[in-house]
Amino acid sequence: MILCVQGPRALLPTGPSTEAPLGMRAGTVSPPHCLESTPSLWDPTKDLLAIASNFCYLENSGWYWGAITAAQAHAALQEASEGAFLVRDSSHPLYMLTLSVRTARGPTSIRIQYSGAQFLLDSSSPARPSLLSFPNVPSLVQHYMGPGRKVEEGKVEEAPSKPSQQTVQETSVVLKLKRAVYKPQGFPSLQHLTRLVINRHSDCPDQLPLPRPLLRFLQDYPFKV
Repeated sequence: MILCVQGPRALLPTGPSTEAPLGMRAGTVSPPHCLESTPSLWDPTKDLLAIASNFCYLENSGWYWGAITAAQAHAALQEASEGAFLVRDSSHPLYMLTLSVRTARGPTSIRIQYSGAQFLLDSSSPARPSLLSFPNVPSLVQHYMGPGRKVEEGKVEEAPSKPSQQTVQETSVVLKLKRAVYKPQGFPSLQHLTRLVINRHSDCPDQLPLPRPLLRFLQDYPFKV
């Protein structure tokens, strides 16, 4: 696979339900991206705080499915519309999380890399430095759902070791995150759904004339998805 991602649109590989990093060809070995930082770069306070905060947000989101397999995630997305997605624990021991999404060609999964208190879509291609990183996964998901994807375009291509241009084009699928798929036993509360509506219709919800407990509730999940 060859990767070239420049913004909130990306092309993802299709095929088997096993997870694969963007841009990785079969037979290659991925570095440990889950906790990729070397001991000298690992900051226990900063990194543990970032990880704990991220999982707190995910637990509130309703679209974090926890420890399910790639096959289970893809089954949950099989009948969904294009752009439906969920986040789950990665089945790879060196990663924490994976984004599973329903593309035009069916469900597929992409690992989420963590490094330096930041999260980004995994990639082993030369274009990896151009991938944007985020302080948490909801921010990453919200970015790839944003209107900017209409004008910024990226490409991830899955192909044999010596791909032809035609093969590359035929195996490319555009990633469009449109709708979260909620975990059946963890459907969001009415309060959370109301919070999402407020976040979607206000650029500064923390400045709304609301009681402090409600403002704190909004601050506990400052995302639109």
